[in-house]
Amino acid sequence: MSCFETIAAYAFRSIGYGERLLPRTDFTLCQQFTLIGSGMIWNIYFGLLALLVGFCIATLVAMGKASPRATLRKPAEWFIFVFRGSPLFIQFFFAYFLFLSLKGVYPIFSPLTSATFGALVVLILNTAAYTGEIFYGALQSIPKGDTEAADAYGMTGWPRFKRIIWPTMLRLAWPAYTNEAIFLFHATTLVFFAGFPAFQQRGDALYYANYFADKTFNPFIPYPILAGYFILVTLCVIGLFGLINARLNRHLPSERRTKLKIKPQIIR
Repeated sequence: MSCFETIAAYAFRSIGYGERLLPRTDFTLCQQFTLIGSGMIWNIYFGLLALLVGFCIATLVAMGKASPRATLRKPAEWFIFVFRGSPLFIQFFFAYFLFLSLKGVYPIFSPLTSATFGALVVLILNTAAYTGEIFYGALQSIPKGDTEAADAYGMTGWPRFKRIIWPTMLRLAWPAYTNEAIFLFHATTLVFFAGFPAFQQRGDALYYANYFADKTFNPFIPYPILAGYFILVTLCVIGLFGLINARLNRHLPSERRTKLKIKPQIIR
C-alpha cells in the first residue's frame, strides 16, 4: 500500500470512515503519521468545544464571583475551588462513574457515558473554573479610571459591561488565558486514560501512538510524532491568540501593549 493509499484509507478512521482494520505488520512511517493524525481530530474536537463553551461559562463564573450578592458569589467560588482543587484525572473517573449511575436511573444520561460527550463535559467544567479565576483576577485589575469614565458618560448596566468592563477584562486576562488554552489541548490526552469508551472503539491520537508503540516495541517513533502534532497545535493556538491579543490592544500605544508570554504548564 502506497503512502497515498494509506492516507486515503486511514485519514478519517478515528471518526468511522475508511479502513476498519488497523495495520498488523510492516508498520511504516506514513501509517503512523496518518493514524496518529487521524486521532488528533478527536483531540482538536475536545479542545475547541471545551474552549468555546468554557469561555462562556467562565465569563459568567467570573461575574458571579465578583458579585456582591452571596447567592451568586458563593456558588461561583465553590465551583472554582472544587475544579481547581482536584486533579483533572480524578475528575474524569468521578464523572464517568457518576454518569454511569445516572444512566441506570435516567436513560437520558446515556450519551454522557461515552467520551464524545462525557469527557467533553469534564473538560468544559475544568477549563471554565480555571478561566473563571483568570477572568476574575482581570476584573479586579480593571483601572478604576475606566469605570469612572463610563459613569461620567452615563453608561450603566449592559452598555457599561459590553463596552468597558468586558473588553478591558479580556485585554488584561488574554496572556494568561492563552496559556490555559494551550494546557487544555494538552490535557485532552488524558481522555485516553479516563475510562470513557471511544466512538466506535476508535480512539484519539494517544490511542494510535500507544498502539504502534505496543506493536513495534519502539516508543521512540510514535510518541515523538504525537508530540510533533501537539507542537503544531500549540503553534496554531499561539498564532491565533496572538492576533486576538493584538486586536484587543490595538488602541494602546505600542509601548503599553501587553506581550504574550507563553508558559505552558507541565502539571496542573
